[in-house]
Amino acid sequence: MAAGLLSTAPSGLEGREKEGKIKDANGEIIRRKLGKTDITLPIVSMGVMNANNPEVVRASYELGVRHFDTAAIYQSGNNERMVGQVIKELGVRDEVTIATKIYNPNMREGDGPAETREKLLRQIDESLERLQMDHVDILYVHSITNADQIRNKAISDTMKEIRKSGKTRFIGVSTHQDMHSVIDAAVEEGSYEVILTVLNFTMWDYAELLSAIEKAAKKGIGIIAMKTQAGSSRRSRLEFSDEFTASTIATASLKWVLRNGNVTTAIPGYTTFEHMKEDFSVARGIEYDEAEEKLLNGQNVKLGMGFCRQCGICVNSCPNRVDIPALMRTHMYAARYSNFNHARLTLSGIKPRAGLDGCRACGVCVASCRHEVDIAGGISELMTIYG
Repeated sequence: MAAGLLSTAPSGLEGREKEGKIKDANGEIIRRKLGKTDITLPIVSMGVMNANNPEVVRASYELGVRHFDTAAIYQSGNNERMVGQVIKELGVRDEVTIATKIYNPNMREGDGPAETREKLLRQIDESLERLQMDHVDILYVHSITNADQIRNKAISDTMKEIRKSGKTRFIGVSTHQDMHSVIDAAVEEGSYEVILTVLNFTMWDYAELLSAIEKAAKKGIGIIAMKTQAGSSRRSRLEFSDEFTASTIATASLKWVLRNGNVTTAIPGYTTFEHMKEDFSVARGIEYDEAEEKLLNGQNVKLGMGFCRQCGICVNSCPNRVDIPALMRTHMYAARYSNFNHARLTLSGIKPRAGLDGCRACGVCVASCRHEVDIAGGISELMTIYG
């Protein structure tokens, strides 16, 4: 438990005093420039991963969203197809920023440089075909987990080749695990222009991550935040006082992230019209209202709340050294997002004997988390779901 999140939140707003704003019928929308790129975005965008209703994508554009984030792997490619079809029907390709992600093949298969290049080149072509576009604006290497993957020249050289070909305007990396090390390595490597990273108020004391984000932003790398509402859906089991609504929790969480001026935009993963309006309301103002301020300043916020920050420290407490961060991310997709397909894909990407197969020999899980994540409970639920 901890209180006073308002006093611990990094504002980073000093350089944002004259943030760009545009007006529509409902007032001003705050916009920020994405690093050294020529892209300027509303501070709230759409993470499309869990959405399967094209009308929510369409309504998001009509509301003011101008950045849509998808990936080759989401919904077995159908997520890209949906985004591409909606943008085509609206006829607004030149008005939106489209980001997609392709997988780093070395993560799973240990391919050599030639195989790595071939797979990445094939993946971007397949993504563009599904999107019905000749280019994307941001292309990420998906789910980088350590600094060595950033330093892999076969990956960075191929990404630069894709950028030079015109199939993407900018290149970047997404990271869920050991984020500060990945971000620091990306700054040092120098090729990547955008970083998509996990950031939410449960990380208020993750000093290394906050520092890495600040250093990257100062170097001109655009920072986009995901999992901004602690990986939760509005129907999750977060432990808050009954006096706060789900809406207050959602908007307070999102504002906490966006009050960090090093972040250009966030991609909350909403799936309904109600949550779309709720999240995009933050684009019109990041000052806390009375309820949000009371929530973040109060004793009733449980910072652990089951969110795994993917630091990996817990692995040392596991006798079988299983990949607990990947298992907890799988649990988040299944239990909080109800996205069982993506959960299964994440689970299947874990190395042999580092996933549930490495847990089955244990009668009792002894792995422990210093941030109050119920590792044993999460693994038990995964066992029930996936056997």
